[in-house]
This record gives sequence, C-alpha cells and structure tokens, in this order.
Amino acid sequence: MALETEKIVVEQVAFATIDQLMTVFGPYDANVSLIERALDVKINARDKQVEVRGEKPAVNAAVKALQTLQRMAQQGEDINDWAVSQAVETAANGDSEQVLEATRDVIAVTYQGKPVKCKTIGQKQYIQTIRDNTITICIGPAGTGKTYLAIAMAVAALKRKEVSRIILTRPAVEAGEKLGFLPGDLQSKVDPYLRPLYDALFDFLGQEQFSRNLEKGVIEVAPIAYMRGRTLNDAFIILDEGQNATLETLKMVLTRFGEGSHLVLTGDITQIDLSGGQKSGLKQCAQMLRGIDDIGVIQLTNRDVVRHKLVKEIIKAFEKYEKQAEARANRKH
Repeated sequence: MALETEKIVVEQVAFATIDQLMTVFGPYDANVSLIERALDVKINARDKQVEVRGEKPAVNAAVKALQTLQRMAQQGEDINDWAVSQAVETAANGDSEQVLEATRDVIAVTYQGKPVKCKTIGQKQYIQTIRDNTITICIGPAGTGKTYLAIAMAVAALKRKEVSRIILTRPAVEAGEKLGFLPGDLQSKVDPYLRPLYDALFDFLGQEQFSRNLEKGVIEVAPIAYMRGRTLNDAFIILDEGQNATLETLKMVLTRFGEGSHLVLTGDITQIDLSGGQKSGLKQCAQMLRGIDDIGVIQLTNRDVVRHKLVKEIIKAFEKYEKQAEARANRKH
C-alpha cells in the first residue's frame, strides 16, 4: 500500500520473521543506511513491517532492493556491503530477477562445504559460456571472479570424471620481472606468479588433497613456457592472466589443445605488464576467434566486480580517464 502527499510516497515491505528483518538490516542498521544514502529515502521498521518514505522513483527502487535482499537472505546468501550495493544497482536497472536467478545456480562446493554461486548476471553468462563451449575466452576487470569461477568449474569437472586432470598456467613474466633474474630454483621462482591459482585450489580441495593431486600429476600448475611441444588431452586447462601473453604465445597454447579437453582463457586488457615492446595478444585473439563454433567469447564489466564496492568505483574512474585520454590522443591526430 502506498500513501502519497505531493511528491512524497510511503511504501511498506513485510518480512516473514524478525530474524530475517535483522539479517537484511545488518549490524546497527548498516545495510539500510547504505540504501538510504544511495537512494535518498528514509527506512523505518515496526515489528516485521518496514516503511520506506521518499520520492516515488527512489521509494520504488528501495522497495525492490529490500525485496531482493529479503530473497537473498532466504537463499542463505551473505548480506554485506557488496550485496546491498548490488541490490540497489539492479533495482534501479530493473535486473533484480535476473540476478536472483543467477545466484540460485551452485557451481561447486568448497572444501569447507560452502556453495559457490554466481553473483552477477555477467558471471552467470560466463559460466553458461563455459558449459556450452569447448573453449571460452573471458575478458574483464579485476575482481569479477574470472579465475576463481573457472577453477570452480575445473574442479567440478574433475570430480564428475569429465576430465582426468587440471592444468593451470599463466605467464611468468609480470611487472617487468623475468624468471632468469629472480633468485632460487624453478619452483621458488614461479610460485609467486602462481600463488593466486594455488589459493583458489586450496579453497576447493584443501591443502592435503591438493598436494596429493599435485604429486600424482592430476593437477599441474606451471608457467606458459612449459606448455610448448605438448598435447594436452582429457584436461581442463585454464590460461590465466592472458593479457600478459603475446599473440604467438596464445597461439602456441591454444594449439596444444587435445581430445576431451576444455580450455578457459582469462585476462584483463587494462592490466598489461609486458615490456620491451611486446604487445598483448589477448584482445586480438578474442576478435579472431569470436564466431567460431564451440568457442565462446565473453566480456565482463565493472558491474560484475564482486570485491569491495570501492573497487567498482575505482575501475569506473580509471575507465573514464582512459577513454578521455584516448579521445584527446585521437583529436591530436
């Protein structure tokens, strides 16, 4: 029911239980405070009834955001700053139902028993692209879950015996450093570059099972250079940080691909660390292979960032600056 006086509208949202209301409101009402600031509304609770007051478009968005958070709580989702920001944004864009649908899909379960689900529409499309294609190329900014979700899919495929091993690789030349100039043996040299992949695998397998699989060759984590001259059959291959590989290197890995295998290539074209005049081949590779049957190409955006809400704002600011710089450079020419 809505009460209206001039521009001010009042809407009510009913909650099933006090516990559910408290979950959505958050500690010290932190979650509703975020909604109030974002949409310029006032939110008050009386027992299991919540009253939203403000201008009609803002109130409608706030009600939709509260209902989205209510349903997320029912599904057992964490209601944190990111979830609140996502609920507000999707309510304003009219995407709430699609996001809720995305969060229902359990991709894998961590070693601790926690279900891993998509959190955005883009992530859902990414997972569906992996399911529908033998090769998937995913380009997107940091914090969109490109690597983590790919590893979740790889572990799930291994457990279903769809593949017999997982191969994770990424360029071992980043931030201007080369392996030959780093101290220590090969393992100690490559470990810093591969650590994010280890961390994700620990989440799904635990330290002990990961170590056993590594020893048996069921899991292989290695720099791209060690893919040369091999044929990779019956494997789920993830090539991470693909923006730091040249087109020739990407061609080398893609042509190692064998029978019964799946391959996911991920990267962020805004974080290229190649030096010495080398050019990233990721964007060109995606353009060349787009449209080929059984190869999926997907682009994630700042709307798919699932880290702290400030990460999304930082990415937006950098994208805006880079577009302005590119426009200025084009005008000079």
